[in-house]
Amino acid sequence: MQMITNILKQINSYIWGMPLICLLLGTGIYFTFHLKLIQLTKLKLAFRCIFKKTEQESGDVSSFQALCTALSSTIGTGNIVGVATAIVAGGPGALFWMWVSAFFGMATKYAEGLLAIRYRVKDENNQMAGGPMYYLERGLHSPFLAKLFAFFGVAVALLGIGTFTQVKSISDALTMSFHIPRYITAIILTIAVAFITIGGIKRIASVAEKVIPLMCVLYVGGVVLILITHITMIPQTLAMIIKAAFTPQAVVGGGTGVTMALAMQKGISRGIFSNESGLGSAPIAAAAAKTDSCVEQGLVSMTGTFIDTIVICTMTGLAILLTQSHTTGLNGATMTSHAFSVGLFIPLIGKYIVNIGLVFFAFTTIIGWNYYGERCIYYLKGIKAIKYYKLIYIIFIAIGPFMSLDFIFILADIVNGCMAIPNLIGLIGLRKEIIMETENYFGYEEQEELVID
Repeated sequence: MQMITNILKQINSYIWGMPLICLLLGTGIYFTFHLKLIQLTKLKLAFRCIFKKTEQESGDVSSFQALCTALSSTIGTGNIVGVATAIVAGGPGALFWMWVSAFFGMATKYAEGLLAIRYRVKDENNQMAGGPMYYLERGLHSPFLAKLFAFFGVAVALLGIGTFTQVKSISDALTMSFHIPRYITAIILTIAVAFITIGGIKRIASVAEKVIPLMCVLYVGGVVLILITHITMIPQTLAMIIKAAFTPQAVVGGGTGVTMALAMQKGISRGIFSNESGLGSAPIAAAAAKTDSCVEQGLVSMTGTFIDTIVICTMTGLAILLTQSHTTGLNGATMTSHAFSVGLFIPLIGKYIVNIGLVFFAFTTIIGWNYYGERCIYYLKGIKAIKYYKLIYIIFIAIGPFMSLDFIFILADIVNGCMAIPNLIGLIGLRKEIIMETENYFGYEEQEELVID
């Protein structure tokens, strides 16, 4: 087993090396400039589109529910654990590079959301089906890349992001905070996930639209209290983040030190891992939205990266750095929990905010990725295969608390990276259509405003 793990580590280092990171970042940079800084100039409009009422009946859920479903899969352990591990490995400067990946990733996420609506279809149950597999087949005319994406989408849902990593995180958090035995966690999670996911996208979206806003407010509210109590330290902390992003620094407690390249690599890769811009998962949820405009849904999708990384990951990073928790030798959720305990001056409240937040964020990731995997298996094998997929998914939830994650984390990273490659090829191949749709929409919008004036 150790030999297999070492081989997978080597494969993972190749897949998540600088070429893929540069491809992910480069795609975002391309769309940023060719769409005229859309993530800045149209951000206000994007948030208005989230709550826009429409009479359009084509779709299964509202744009807000589709966004919450997408956020349910991205706001998870990456926002609490991933930020901490990025800072440990890449220093405070890693947070700056997370911002960079999120800024350009917003343009990528816009492109994904646009294509999701443009090429979606109805399945045999009269539900919307869309995502990279459909714009790869119908837009890029490459069934091979479409099937490749769908295969890795199922693999990611079953082998890592959707099941084992999240379930293990929930189990560990409940054991640490409330001393709940792992078998109890396994039973409760299995029943809850089965009840929600068997109900399909509408039930998943209904749960996500209630849990995600509530937990975001609770978690961000805790960080705001830390910011208020450490307000005098914020300017110097921000200066430290920017300086550390471009200058080598020593590692606390010894080590070889953190170079600018390492800070960049860890920050960008963790940022992309957190918000999933370019990976192709969010368009699957976006395709279910009730909307008659692919551009407006692209704008809505874009806000997901802003909320996930610019807001929540930044909050986590600032809480860690303001409380000097990154110098304690802790890592992961333990470091973030320490930051909240110290920062709020009430250890139990800080501890519970982090661990309860981790439980709910991880749970919504489970149900969000269940839907992604379902859509991928439907594309590959048809509607009859969905019930078998859901059964396997639920079984994996049941055994998740008892598994060791060293092996499965590496495997999850590999299939995650493999899923991104065909999606990025699709975005680049359909770039002219994305730009044309955007220019047509905003060109008409400006003309209408001129007529009104």
